[in-house]
Amino acid sequence: MLEHEREAGVADTGSLVRRWITYGAGIYLLTLGVSLAIRAGIGISPQSSLTRTMTLVLPPISQGTFNFILEILMLVLTYLVMPKDFKLRNLLSLVPAFVLAAFLDLNLMLTSWVVLDAYAAKFTLLVFADATLAFGLFLMIRANLVLMPVDMFVNTIFKRTGFKWGNIKTAFDCTLLVAAAAIGLIFLGAPHFIREGTIINGILVGQYIKLYFFLFKKFKA
Repeated sequence: MLEHEREAGVADTGSLVRRWITYGAGIYLLTLGVSLAIRAGIGISPQSSLTRTMTLVLPPISQGTFNFILEILMLVLTYLVMPKDFKLRNLLSLVPAFVLAAFLDLNLMLTSWVVLDAYAAKFTLLVFADATLAFGLFLMIRANLVLMPVDMFVNTIFKRTGFKWGNIKTAFDCTLLVAAAAIGLIFLGAPHFIREGTIINGILVGQYIKLYFFLFKKFKA
């Protein structure tokens, strides 16, 4: 996906300072979107549902910490899948992963006051949250810098198998979803955070990113 957008002229190849600022802003907006989606309370993304479920299983540990643990696990799996292609610089991906974890915990704290009762309000918040999350992803792609370990793992599977990237990403998300549901059933008696909003998230985020790409190229032209 990133290579395609670079060819399309979306990825930034200019000043490193500008790109790191863009990348940092993208991480913050992504975590803000995730936090608002959680506060909407009608379902969240597969990755978030897994890490959020773990906070109920082990309450003393924050969601940001669980997210960072997941990123470390993905980095280890990336090495195991293609050890010969693994470079020491890949370890640098843990730096933005740590920043993302810190921002996630910060934004969850800042949005803790958001409590909605009306379904229409929850749905509206989720739509806004997905737009914010997607814009954060767009900025990270635009910055053209370091891949997060989760994305690195998906790309590594793509290189190893040759399967379509979209199919691999879908299978990966479904695996996280099944893991979240299984952990919920075993430790909590029922799955948590997996609702209609999970499907809405899967649809809207991709469409929002396409819209941002379109608008960027349109205004740039």
